[in-house]
Amino acid sequence: MSALRPPARGGLGLSRLGVRLAGSRRFQLIAERVPFLRRIGRREGEELFDIVAGFVHSQVLYALVELRVLHLVAEGPQTVQALAAATGLAPERMQLLLQGGAALKLLTRRRDGQFDLAVRGAAFLAVPGLEAMVGHHHVLYCDLADPVAFLKSETEPELARFWPYVFGAAGATDPEVTAKYSRLMTESQGLVAEDALRLVDLMGVRRLMDVGGGTGAFLAAVGRAYPLMELMLFDLPVVAEAAPQRLTEAGLAGRFTVHGGSFRDDPLPLGADAISLVRVLFDHSDETVKLLLRRVREALPAGGRVVVAEAMSGGARPDRETDTYMAFYTAAMRTGRVRSAAEIAELLTGQGFSEIKIFPGLRPYVASAVTAVRPSDAP
Repeated sequence: MSALRPPARGGLGLSRLGVRLAGSRRFQLIAERVPFLRRIGRREGEELFDIVAGFVHSQVLYALVELRVLHLVAEGPQTVQALAAATGLAPERMQLLLQGGAALKLLTRRRDGQFDLAVRGAAFLAVPGLEAMVGHHHVLYCDLADPVAFLKSETEPELARFWPYVFGAAGATDPEVTAKYSRLMTESQGLVAEDALRLVDLMGVRRLMDVGGGTGAFLAAVGRAYPLMELMLFDLPVVAEAAPQRLTEAGLAGRFTVHGGSFRDDPLPLGADAISLVRVLFDHSDETVKLLLRRVREALPAGGRVVVAEAMSGGARPDRETDTYMAFYTAAMRTGRVRSAAEIAELLTGQGFSEIKIFPGLRPYVASAVTAVRPSDAP
Protein backbone atom coordinates (compact mmCIF):
# COMPACT_ATOMS: atom_id res chain seq x y z
CA MET A 1 0.00 0.00 0.00
CA SER A 2 1.41 3.37 -0.95
CA ALA A 3 2.17 5.77 1.89
CA LEU A 4 0.55 8.51 -0.22
CA ARG A 5 -2.75 6.71 -0.72
CA PRO A 6 -5.74 8.93 0.21
CA PRO A 7 -7.17 8.20 3.65
CA ALA A 8 -10.27 6.07 3.99
CA ARG A 9 -13.51 7.69 4.99
CA GLY A 10 -14.52 7.79 8.63
CA GLY A 11 -12.25 8.15 11.62
CA LEU A 12 -9.15 9.22 9.70
CA GLY A 13 -11.08 11.94 7.91
CA LEU A 14 -12.32 13.23 11.25
CA SER A 15 -8.71 13.22 12.49
CA ARG A 16 -7.71 15.41 9.54
CA LEU A 17 -10.45 17.85 10.49
CA GLY A 18 -9.02 17.97 13.99
CA VAL A 19 -5.57 18.65 12.59
CA ARG A 20 -6.90 21.54 10.48
CA LEU A 21 -8.73 23.05 13.46
CA ALA A 22 -5.72 22.65 15.76
CA GLY A 23 -3.61 24.45 13.16
CA SER A 24 -5.97 27.42 13.05
CA ARG A 25 -5.00 30.29 15.34
CA ARG A 26 -8.55 31.61 15.12
CA PHE A 27 -9.94 28.29 16.38
CA GLN A 28 -7.37 28.27 19.19
CA LEU A 29 -8.60 31.66 20.40
CA ILE A 30 -12.22 30.50 20.25
CA ALA A 31 -11.36 27.29 22.12
CA GLU A 32 -9.85 29.32 24.97
CA ARG A 33 -13.39 30.54 25.79
CA VAL A 34 -14.92 27.04 25.98
CA PRO A 35 -14.04 25.19 29.24
CA PHE A 36 -13.88 21.70 27.72
CA LEU A 37 -11.83 22.79 24.72
CA ARG A 38 -9.67 25.03 26.92
CA ARG A 39 -8.64 22.05 29.06
CA ILE A 40 -7.77 20.00 25.97
CA GLY A 41 -5.86 22.90 24.44
CA ARG A 42 -3.82 23.58 27.54
CA ARG A 43 -2.97 19.92 27.99
CA GLU A 44 -1.80 19.74 24.38
CA GLY A 45 0.17 22.94 24.89
CA GLU A 46 1.92 21.54 27.95
CA GLU A 47 2.77 18.31 26.16
CA LEU A 48 4.05 20.22 23.15
CA PHE A 49 6.30 22.36 25.32
CA ASP A 50 7.49 19.20 27.07
CA ILE A 51 8.78 18.05 23.68
CA VAL A 52 10.43 21.42 23.08
CA ALA A 53 12.14 21.35 26.48
CA GLY A 54 12.99 17.64 26.42
CA PHE A 55 16.70 18.08 25.69
CA VAL A 56 17.11 20.45 28.62
CA HIS A 57 15.29 18.01 30.89
CA SER A 58 17.66 15.22 29.91
CA GLN A 59 20.67 17.48 30.46
CA VAL A 60 19.45 18.31 33.97
CA LEU A 61 19.25 14.58 34.66
CA TYR A 62 22.73 14.07 33.18
CA ALA A 63 24.18 16.74 35.48
CA LEU A 64 22.49 15.18 38.52
CA VAL A 65 23.98 11.82 37.60
CA GLU A 66 27.48 13.09 36.83
CA LEU A 67 27.64 15.08 40.08
CA ARG A 68 26.02 12.21 42.03
CA VAL A 69 23.52 14.62 43.55
CA LEU A 70 20.83 11.95 43.83
CA HIS A 71 23.22 9.77 45.82
CA LEU A 72 24.13 12.64 48.11
CA VAL A 73 20.53 13.49 48.97
CA ALA A 74 19.67 9.79 49.32
CA GLU A 75 21.62 9.96 52.59
CA GLY A 76 19.25 12.65 53.88
CA PRO A 77 18.10 16.23 53.13
CA GLN A 78 20.92 18.57 52.12
CA THR A 79 21.33 22.33 51.92
CA VAL A 80 22.24 24.06 48.69
CA GLN A 81 25.53 25.17 50.22
CA ALA A 82 26.47 21.64 51.33
CA LEU A 83 25.74 20.16 47.92
CA ALA A 84 27.59 22.98 46.18
CA ALA A 85 30.66 22.33 48.30
CA ALA A 86 30.48 18.58 47.72
CA THR A 87 30.29 18.94 43.93
CA GLY A 88 32.42 21.98 43.24
CA LEU A 89 29.60 24.15 41.92
CA ALA A 90 28.89 27.73 42.89
CA PRO A 91 25.83 27.87 45.21
CA GLU A 92 23.74 29.77 42.68
CA ARG A 93 24.47 27.13 40.01
CA MET A 94 23.64 24.33 42.42
CA GLN A 95 20.38 26.11 43.22
CA LEU A 96 19.63 26.18 39.48
CA LEU A 97 20.29 22.45 39.16
CA LEU A 98 18.32 21.51 42.27
CA GLN A 99 15.31 23.57 41.21
CA GLY A 100 15.38 21.80 37.86
CA GLY A 101 15.66 18.40 39.54
CA ALA A 102 12.72 19.22 41.78
CA ALA A 103 10.67 20.43 38.80
CA LEU A 104 11.31 17.05 37.16
CA LYS A 105 10.19 15.38 40.41
CA LEU A 106 13.55 13.70 40.93
CA LEU A 107 14.06 15.82 44.05
CA THR A 108 11.76 17.52 46.53
CA ARG A 109 12.27 21.00 47.95
CA ARG A 110 11.43 21.25 51.63
CA ARG A 111 9.97 24.25 53.37
CA ASP A 112 13.30 24.95 55.05
CA GLY A 113 14.97 25.25 51.61
CA GLN A 114 16.79 21.90 51.80
CA PHE A 115 16.47 19.31 49.05
CA ASP A 116 15.63 15.65 49.51
CA LEU A 117 15.26 12.62 47.25
CA ALA A 118 11.82 12.24 45.65
CA VAL A 119 10.09 8.94 44.87
CA ARG A 120 11.01 9.25 41.18
CA GLY A 121 14.63 9.90 42.07
CA ALA A 122 14.71 6.87 44.35
CA ALA A 123 13.19 4.75 41.60
CA PHE A 124 15.82 6.04 39.16
CA LEU A 125 18.63 4.88 41.44
CA ALA A 126 17.02 1.48 41.86
CA VAL A 127 16.72 0.66 38.14
CA PRO A 128 19.70 -1.52 37.09
CA GLY A 129 21.88 0.11 34.45
CA LEU A 130 19.94 3.37 34.20
CA GLU A 131 22.73 5.50 35.65
CA ALA A 132 25.28 3.89 33.34
CA MET A 133 23.00 4.56 30.37
CA VAL A 134 22.58 8.23 31.24
CA GLY A 135 26.28 8.50 32.00
CA HIS A 136 27.29 7.91 28.39
CA HIS A 137 24.49 9.96 26.83
CA HIS A 138 26.82 12.85 26.09
CA VAL A 139 28.06 10.73 23.17
CA LEU A 140 24.55 10.42 21.72
CA TYR A 141 23.77 14.09 22.37
CA CYS A 142 26.90 15.13 20.47
CA ASP A 143 25.83 12.96 17.56
CA LEU A 144 22.42 14.66 17.49
CA ALA A 145 23.75 18.22 17.85
CA ASP A 146 22.85 18.75 14.19
CA PRO A 147 19.95 16.35 13.67
CA VAL A 148 19.39 17.31 10.03
CA ALA A 149 23.02 16.60 9.13
CA PHE A 150 22.72 13.36 11.13
CA LEU A 151 19.64 12.28 9.17
CA LYS A 152 21.37 13.14 5.90
CA SER A 153 24.30 10.92 6.96
CA GLU A 154 26.66 13.89 6.75
CA THR A 155 28.19 13.28 10.22
CA GLU A 156 30.51 10.69 11.74
CA PRO A 157 28.66 9.56 14.90
CA GLU A 158 30.71 8.99 18.02
CA LEU A 159 28.49 6.07 18.98
CA ALA A 160 29.75 4.18 15.96
CA ARG A 161 33.19 4.32 17.58
CA PHE A 162 31.89 3.60 21.07
CA TRP A 163 30.46 0.24 19.99
CA PRO A 164 33.10 -1.28 17.67
CA TYR A 165 32.12 -4.82 18.70
CA VAL A 166 29.24 -4.74 16.23
CA PHE A 167 31.66 -4.86 13.32
CA GLY A 168 32.72 -8.40 14.22
CA ALA A 169 35.52 -10.16 16.02
CA ALA A 170 38.21 -7.80 14.73
CA GLY A 171 36.36 -4.81 16.13
CA ALA A 172 36.40 -5.75 19.80
CA THR A 173 40.11 -5.43 20.48
CA ASP A 174 40.37 -2.26 22.55
CA PRO A 175 40.27 -3.42 26.21
CA GLU A 176 39.01 -0.05 27.48
CA VAL A 177 36.12 0.10 24.99
CA THR A 178 35.32 -3.55 25.60
CA ALA A 179 35.23 -2.93 29.36
CA LYS A 180 32.84 0.02 28.90
CA TYR A 181 30.58 -2.04 26.67
CA SER A 182 30.56 -5.03 29.00
CA ARG A 183 29.90 -2.90 32.08
CA LEU A 184 27.00 -1.04 30.50
CA MET A 185 25.48 -4.23 29.10
CA THR A 186 25.88 -6.07 32.41
CA GLU A 187 24.32 -3.30 34.47
CA SER A 188 21.35 -2.83 32.15
CA GLN A 189 20.77 -6.47 31.23
CA GLY A 190 19.14 -7.26 34.57
CA LEU A 191 16.03 -5.25 33.73
CA VAL A 192 15.83 -6.81 30.27
CA ALA A 193 16.16 -10.28 31.78
CA GLU A 194 13.34 -9.59 34.23
CA ASP A 195 10.94 -8.51 31.50
CA ALA A 196 11.96 -11.21 29.02
CA LEU A 197 11.46 -13.99 31.56
CA ARG A 198 8.05 -12.61 32.46
CA LEU A 199 7.04 -12.65 28.81
CA VAL A 200 8.45 -16.01 27.70
CA ASP A 201 8.05 -19.35 29.48
CA LEU A 202 11.18 -21.50 29.06
CA MET A 203 9.78 -24.50 30.90
CA GLY A 204 10.76 -27.67 29.07
CA VAL A 205 13.99 -26.25 27.66
CA ARG A 206 16.87 -28.60 28.47
CA ARG A 207 19.80 -26.47 27.33
CA LEU A 208 19.68 -22.76 26.41
CA MET A 209 22.41 -20.98 24.45
CA ASP A 210 22.52 -17.20 24.74
CA VAL A 211 24.13 -15.81 21.59
CA GLY A 212 25.72 -12.42 22.15
CA GLY A 213 25.47 -13.22 25.86
CA GLY A 214 28.22 -10.84 27.00
CA THR A 215 29.39 -11.62 30.50
CA GLY A 216 26.38 -13.82 31.29
CA ALA A 217 23.89 -11.44 32.90
CA PHE A 218 20.88 -12.94 31.09
CA LEU A 219 22.02 -16.52 31.64
CA ALA A 220 22.52 -15.83 35.34
CA ALA A 221 18.87 -14.74 35.57
CA VAL A 222 17.75 -17.79 33.58
CA GLY A 223 19.81 -20.09 35.79
CA ARG A 224 18.13 -18.75 38.91
CA ALA A 225 14.65 -19.08 37.40
CA TYR A 226 15.22 -22.58 35.96
CA PRO A 227 17.53 -24.51 38.31
CA LEU A 228 17.62 -27.68 36.15
CA MET A 229 18.48 -25.97 32.87
CA GLU A 230 21.95 -26.28 31.33
CA LEU A 231 23.41 -23.08 29.92
CA MET A 232 25.66 -22.11 27.02
CA LEU A 233 27.07 -18.67 26.20
CA PHE A 234 28.43 -17.54 22.84
CA ASP A 235 30.07 -14.16 22.23
CA LEU A 236 33.27 -12.58 20.96
CA PRO A 237 36.22 -14.02 22.90
CA VAL A 238 37.32 -10.68 24.36
CA VAL A 239 33.79 -10.14 25.71
CA ALA A 240 32.98 -13.69 26.81
CA GLU A 241 36.18 -14.19 28.78
CA ALA A 242 34.62 -12.50 31.82
CA ALA A 243 31.53 -14.75 31.77
CA PRO A 244 32.86 -17.80 33.68
CA GLN A 245 33.59 -15.77 36.79
CA ARG A 246 30.19 -14.08 36.73
CA LEU A 247 28.28 -17.30 36.18
CA THR A 248 30.27 -19.10 38.86
CA GLU A 249 29.61 -16.30 41.33
CA ALA A 250 25.91 -16.64 40.46
CA GLY A 251 26.03 -20.21 41.76
CA LEU A 252 25.94 -21.86 38.34
CA ALA A 253 29.25 -23.73 38.45
CA GLY A 254 28.99 -27.01 36.58
CA ARG A 255 25.89 -25.90 34.66
CA PHE A 256 27.41 -23.74 31.92
CA THR A 257 29.88 -23.69 29.05
CA VAL A 258 31.31 -20.57 27.39
CA HIS A 259 32.17 -20.45 23.68
CA GLY A 260 34.14 -17.65 22.06
CA GLY A 261 33.60 -16.77 18.43
CA SER A 262 31.87 -14.51 15.91
CA PHE A 263 28.66 -15.63 14.26
CA ARG A 264 29.79 -13.70 11.19
CA ASP A 265 32.75 -16.04 10.75
CA ASP A 266 31.90 -19.17 12.74
CA PRO A 267 28.97 -21.59 12.95
CA LEU A 268 27.23 -21.60 16.32
CA PRO A 269 27.98 -24.49 18.71
CA LEU A 270 25.54 -27.40 18.64
CA GLY A 271 23.72 -28.96 21.57
CA ALA A 272 21.14 -26.36 22.63
CA ASP A 273 17.43 -26.96 22.16
CA ALA A 274 16.71 -23.23 22.56
CA ILE A 275 18.69 -20.14 21.58
CA SER A 276 18.16 -16.63 22.96
CA LEU A 277 19.04 -13.39 21.19
CA VAL A 278 18.73 -10.69 23.83
CA ARG A 279 19.29 -7.15 22.54
CA VAL A 280 21.23 -8.51 19.58
CA LEU A 281 19.19 -7.98 16.41
CA PHE A 282 18.87 -4.19 16.71
CA ASP A 283 22.66 -3.93 16.68
CA HIS A 284 22.82 -5.20 13.12
CA SER A 285 21.66 -4.64 9.54
CA ASP A 286 19.01 -6.81 7.94
CA GLU A 287 21.61 -8.78 5.98
CA THR A 288 23.61 -9.50 9.12
CA VAL A 289 20.45 -10.47 11.01
CA LYS A 290 19.53 -12.89 8.22
CA LEU A 291 22.98 -14.48 8.52
CA LEU A 292 22.61 -14.75 12.29
CA LEU A 293 19.14 -16.30 12.09
CA ARG A 294 20.41 -18.76 9.50
CA ARG A 295 23.22 -19.75 11.89
CA VAL A 296 20.66 -20.11 14.69
CA ARG A 297 18.44 -22.35 12.54
CA GLU A 298 21.45 -24.52 11.63
CA ALA A 299 22.43 -24.90 15.29
CA LEU A 300 18.95 -25.88 16.51
CA PRO A 301 17.42 -29.35 16.32
CA ALA A 302 13.98 -29.89 14.82
CA GLY A 303 11.48 -28.36 17.23
CA GLY A 304 14.14 -26.13 18.76
CA ARG A 305 13.08 -22.63 19.82
CA VAL A 306 14.57 -19.20 19.25
CA VAL A 307 13.75 -16.31 21.58
CA VAL A 308 14.30 -12.71 20.50
CA ALA A 309 14.03 -10.10 23.26
CA GLU A 310 14.79 -6.41 22.83
CA ALA A 311 13.17 -3.00 22.55
CA MET A 312 10.99 -2.99 19.45
CA SER A 313 9.41 -0.32 17.29
CA GLY A 314 5.68 0.21 17.57
CA GLY A 315 5.47 -0.32 13.80
CA ALA A 316 2.05 0.78 12.59
CA ARG A 317 1.45 2.33 16.02
CA PRO A 318 4.67 4.30 16.72
CA ASP A 319 5.91 4.04 20.29
CA ARG A 320 7.13 7.18 22.07
CA GLU A 321 10.27 5.65 23.56
CA THR A 322 11.38 3.04 21.06
CA ASP A 323 10.59 5.05 17.92
CA THR A 324 12.48 8.07 19.22
CA TYR A 325 15.21 7.25 21.70
CA MET A 326 16.03 3.66 20.71
CA ALA A 327 15.55 4.27 16.99
CA PHE A 328 17.89 7.26 16.89
CA TYR A 329 20.39 5.53 19.18
CA THR A 330 20.73 2.52 16.90
CA ALA A 331 20.88 4.82 13.87
CA ALA A 332 23.83 6.60 15.48
CA MET A 333 25.57 3.24 15.86
CA ARG A 334 25.30 3.02 12.05
CA THR A 335 25.03 -0.77 12.00
CA GLY A 336 21.51 -1.65 13.06
CA ARG A 337 18.01 -0.37 13.61
CA VAL A 338 15.01 -0.85 15.85
CA ARG A 339 12.49 -3.20 14.24
CA SER A 340 8.86 -3.89 14.98
CA ALA A 341 7.78 -7.33 16.16
CA ALA A 342 6.14 -7.83 12.76
CA GLU A 343 9.44 -7.11 10.97
CA ILE A 344 11.29 -9.56 13.21
CA ALA A 345 8.61 -12.17 12.56
CA GLU A 346 9.07 -11.65 8.82
CA LEU A 347 12.84 -12.11 9.13
CA LEU A 348 12.31 -15.32 11.10
CA THR A 349 9.85 -16.63 8.53
CA GLY A 350 12.31 -15.85 5.76
CA GLN A 351 14.92 -18.04 7.45
CA GLY A 352 12.62 -21.02 7.73
CA PHE A 353 11.16 -20.63 11.23
CA SER A 354 7.50 -21.24 12.03
CA GLU A 355 5.05 -21.06 14.96
CA ILE A 356 5.97 -17.44 15.50
CA LYS A 357 4.52 -15.78 18.59
CA ILE A 358 4.72 -12.12 19.58
CA PHE A 359 4.75 -10.98 23.20
CA PRO A 360 4.27 -7.21 23.59
CA GLY A 361 6.51 -5.84 26.31
CA LEU A 362 5.30 -4.74 29.72
CA ARG A 363 7.76 -1.89 29.17
CA PRO A 364 8.36 -1.77 25.39
CA TYR A 365 11.40 0.47 25.82
CA VAL A 366 13.01 -2.34 27.84
CA ALA A 367 11.98 -5.43 25.88
CA SER A 368 9.28 -7.14 23.91
CA ALA A 369 9.72 -10.71 22.71
CA VAL A 370 9.22 -12.85 19.63
CA THR A 371 9.61 -16.63 19.65
CA ALA A 372 9.73 -19.16 16.82
CA VAL A 373 10.39 -22.83 16.22
CA ARG A 374 12.58 -24.68 13.72
CA PRO A 375 10.19 -27.03 11.91
CA SER A 376 11.07 -30.69 11.60
CA ASP A 377 11.30 -30.34 7.81
CA ALA A 378 13.53 -27.25 7.89
CA PRO A 379 16.62 -27.63 5.65
